[in-house]
Amino acid sequence: MTSTGQDSTTTRQGRSRHNPHSAPHDSSIISKPGVKGAGLRSSPKLEEIKKKGRMKKLSQTAEQDLIVGLQGLSLNAEAKTLPRTGLVFDEQLNEFHCLWDDSFPEGPERLHAIKEQLLQEGLLDRCVSFQARFAEKAELMLVHSLEYIDLMETTQYMNERELRGLADTYDSVYLHPNSYSCACLASGSVLRLVDAVLGAEIRNGMAIIRPPGHHAQHSLMDGYCMFNHVAVAARYAQQKHGIQRVLIVDWDVHHGQGTQFTFDHDPSVLYFSIHRYEQGRFWPHLKASNWSSTGFGQGQGYTINVPWNQVGMRDADYIAAFLQVLLPVALEFQPQLVLVAAGFDALQGDPKGEMAATPAGFAQLTHLLMGLAGGRLILSLEGGYNLRSLAEGVSASLHTLLGDPCPMLESPGAPCPSAQSSLSCTLEALEPFWEILVRPGDTLEGDNVEGDEEEEEEGPWPPPALPILMWPVLRARTGLVYDQRMMDHYNLWDNQHPEMPQRVSQIMCRLEELGLAGRCLTLPARPATEAELLTCHSAEYVSRLRATEKMKTRELHRESASFDSIYICPSTFACAQLATGATCCLVEAVLAGEVLNGVAVVRPPGHHAEQDAACGFCFFNSVAVAARHAQAISGHALRILIVDWDIHHGNGTQHIFEEDPSVLYISLHRYDHGSFFPMGDEGTNSQVGRAAGAGFTVNVAWNGPRIGDSEYLVAWHRLVLPIAYEFNPELVLVSAGFDAAWGDPLGGCQLSPEGYAHLTHLLMGLASGRIILVLEGGYNLTSISESVAACTRTLLGDPPPLLTLSRPPLSGALASITETIQVHRRYWRSLRAMKVEDKDEPFNSKSITKEAPQPASPESSERLTMPKGNPVDAGMGKATSTSSVQESVPAQTESETAVVLTQDQSSEAATGESVLDQPTLEAATVNQTTSKAATGGAMLDQPISEEAVGRAELVQTPQASCTDSQTPPASPVQGALPTLSLSGLIVNLGTLELDNKAQEAPEFQIPEEEKLLGEAAGGQNINDSVMMQALGDTAQDTFYAVTPLPWCPHLVAVCPIPEAGLDVTQPCQDCGALQENWLCLSCYEVYCGRYINAHMLQHHEGSGHPLVLSYVDLSTWCYQCQAYVHHQALLDVKSAAHQNKFGEDMPHSH
Repeated sequence: MTSTGQDSTTTRQGRSRHNPHSAPHDSSIISKPGVKGAGLRSSPKLEEIKKKGRMKKLSQTAEQDLIVGLQGLSLNAEAKTLPRTGLVFDEQLNEFHCLWDDSFPEGPERLHAIKEQLLQEGLLDRCVSFQARFAEKAELMLVHSLEYIDLMETTQYMNERELRGLADTYDSVYLHPNSYSCACLASGSVLRLVDAVLGAEIRNGMAIIRPPGHHAQHSLMDGYCMFNHVAVAARYAQQKHGIQRVLIVDWDVHHGQGTQFTFDHDPSVLYFSIHRYEQGRFWPHLKASNWSSTGFGQGQGYTINVPWNQVGMRDADYIAAFLQVLLPVALEFQPQLVLVAAGFDALQGDPKGEMAATPAGFAQLTHLLMGLAGGRLILSLEGGYNLRSLAEGVSASLHTLLGDPCPMLESPGAPCPSAQSSLSCTLEALEPFWEILVRPGDTLEGDNVEGDEEEEEEGPWPPPALPILMWPVLRARTGLVYDQRMMDHYNLWDNQHPEMPQRVSQIMCRLEELGLAGRCLTLPARPATEAELLTCHSAEYVSRLRATEKMKTRELHRESASFDSIYICPSTFACAQLATGATCCLVEAVLAGEVLNGVAVVRPPGHHAEQDAACGFCFFNSVAVAARHAQAISGHALRILIVDWDIHHGNGTQHIFEEDPSVLYISLHRYDHGSFFPMGDEGTNSQVGRAAGAGFTVNVAWNGPRIGDSEYLVAWHRLVLPIAYEFNPELVLVSAGFDAAWGDPLGGCQLSPEGYAHLTHLLMGLASGRIILVLEGGYNLTSISESVAACTRTLLGDPPPLLTLSRPPLSGALASITETIQVHRRYWRSLRAMKVEDKDEPFNSKSITKEAPQPASPESSERLTMPKGNPVDAGMGKATSTSSVQESVPAQTESETAVVLTQDQSSEAATGESVLDQPTLEAATVNQTTSKAATGGAMLDQPISEEAVGRAELVQTPQASCTDSQTPPASPVQGALPTLSLSGLIVNLGTLELDNKAQEAPEFQIPEEEKLLGEAAGGQNINDSVMMQALGDTAQDTFYAVTPLPWCPHLVAVCPIPEAGLDVTQPCQDCGALQENWLCLSCYEVYCGRYINAHMLQHHEGSGHPLVLSYVDLSTWCYQCQAYVHHQALLDVKSAAHQNKFGEDMPHSH
């Protein structure tokens, strides 16, 4: 695949995107493939400028434009340095517990363990402590209803029996007389931090609180949660502080459905959740937790779910989700505040999460988020139930907020196939809504790489022992090395040559002016030793260059001309030796722990210098020599990452390390199909290294000008960082040329100082923060000074400045990135995307084992095995069970589900009676009734509604229903649909498991017209149920079975039946329709279903009332759960409707 020559604006403009922050489309042209130097705007040929030593100054107008463009940077010397981190930790939050179960996981011991850890590590004293406050009712009402808040307030006066009775109406909660006050205090704690961060009292903060909050919904408790703290905080920030865009990141192992439901129509809040899902088998068992849920209306695209479908997910999986999904979307969304629902139950050892993430991994996630929103980041504690893991996870994140370097990951590796599959699905769902996620049409197709013999692990993996993290104590954070003597190298024949002495002096003046130099530890420079130079250069070359010190002007000119793009003066050797030695000094300081990171303001540059030749302004390869010096003083082949972001390819560095797997060299540069300096094919993406070093040379070759922040950050997210984390370097060296900066006369590109700061920040998560920036090119004095200052400030721990993207990435640049990814997929597993053939299958048979829990969710249907011939004539089979299965939920409750019908026929079924003799759940009873009995199992005259498939029902579909595509969809499938229904049919479903024969049954293609099943109320489609082809001789017998939820957290919304009773013949109150009407169980208004005029769906969206009853078949649908529900609490209204409809009591109503 070759780079595309033109930005594909037509396809982008055709996309339906709701993001109000999308940049205008760019229609610029990038060089056409195969034509050297072709393009609308080509930069001057570098070899001409360098060899002739001539360059025209920027015009005063252009220079002034550049200065004006940089004035928005917050780099002024008077900028206030904020205290770093605020902390809210109040002992009052421990004053509630479960009165009836001492072993309940959510208890006061969680905060005790955290406090002990923070005291042990001295973190409490390093934070700015804030007093917790109680959230006011008006603040809670930003998310919750007043009626619900008042109900919770009354719990302060209830006795234990009353508390337990109320708690039992919710899912996985307990209540205590102090629960309400503590929940108010927890919400208020987060609001206090919002005020502090947005009021510029602190940079970031953490609220160590309980109870958690992210499951709490508008009018109900759920999953240990009473009030949704981060949701309230987001609305509070918008209302009080005028914040327009809030990012909520939820890394708790359970999906924060309460937060999602609060904002799923709102484009001002971007919600990202990464959670255990296991195809819906893990709590809260909602289809809304899957990747396909992206929001509704204007909020579509602003809900992001990354569902993990296996346990044992590791740091590499979580980091990949951030790099591939969250950070790119956040970059386009541009949040002004980041709130984190910080549950730590994904840490290894947690009994609920069963994941294998480490505290160091959560430090990495925290660091990645600190680059957003100008560093305005607040973590709010959610779950975490292994006390040691919880305490160490909180500690690691707090260390990172305080600016401590991220610990190295023990074995980051690459994301597992299951994670890659989930990420591919999420990206596919989001791509229509976000420009930054657009990928070239010829994208990655799978993870099988030709010639790659390595077997990939499938996981899950047994978690290793929890590592003990070490946090360094540093004398200073950032080292700075500079020596004025390096200005003695100059061009004797042309004082306007771009590589001029003023480059370094002006950078230093700017660092001093901004007070940044004073914040650094200034290190003395020294010349590189002969031995150090010989690690990368030949003795003959070093001697040749030393000899220039005594040459005359004419000899120097002749010697200069013998190299490519070089000038030499008598001081050149000493300056080059000093630049290389200064870089080695900085390496020594970092490896000795004297400083964490550093900046080397040195010249002449070095990355073009070959082993035996000067090239492109470069004499000694400072970064290469420093890398070898680091390995020498460490005593082993230290893993070193060299990132070269100079706009020119670092040919010298590439050649020095091309056979060495201990040094990973990544270069991003203009290539222009071989026409950009240093010319030739050395910088092409096909150059990957040689022998043992194959795969350790990575080239991203830009084929045109105007590359800017968007393109570089996409390259970072998709390529540079995935490879870097997999490599896991022990030291990072950056060949930091700034000639890709906006306004540079040689680069012709558009990187901003803010962009460079973000690139630096993202690299700082590697190698325990040991990163050194070494100046290479950059020839606009203003832009290099501002860019170096922005990078230095970031190294010092200041948050990167806000970055606003002016446009989407250029398609030619995206093609270059994709080409490099394709080349390197054979070497790096982190680059292998998964092609998922059957993404939307909720439960495949392979995933259901005796150990795996059955789903208690709307998509929890199982395959039905039916006898040959007419199923009624043959008889209704008895349900048999191979084993019962428990569902893993927060309260360790059991949730029982459905069904296997075997060929074990009974004589009773042949007469039209179907009673399953398996012990059943009362709550799972489903009633299918008619006013008239049939004989011999014949079809009955009572039609079934479109929603009836949400219950465990058997529907015989005539063959015409699968072929007559012209008939309007007035019923579950096309055509006049007869129903297989028996008078007084009652199916009581127990907890059953598929037998092997049912598990092995083949998959069937679902006809398009049958996707209408289950959607009449605005709910699930056929994929939420299971379609089974009868195993008879005819292909026309199709059956559907869906298990209703035996319990729903929204049952509290069901109100008493009005005194006037029910009238099942009542028409829709909006349109007067008499068919497919539904009854709202909160206000008892009647509206038509989705396939009439969808007035009930509109009523739900306007009122928020969750539960509705079908007047056709008496099934009950919950909009919030996206599932059918059958529970004891619904029997009164069902009985009343049945009595009104048929004039008789509902049989077997209990």
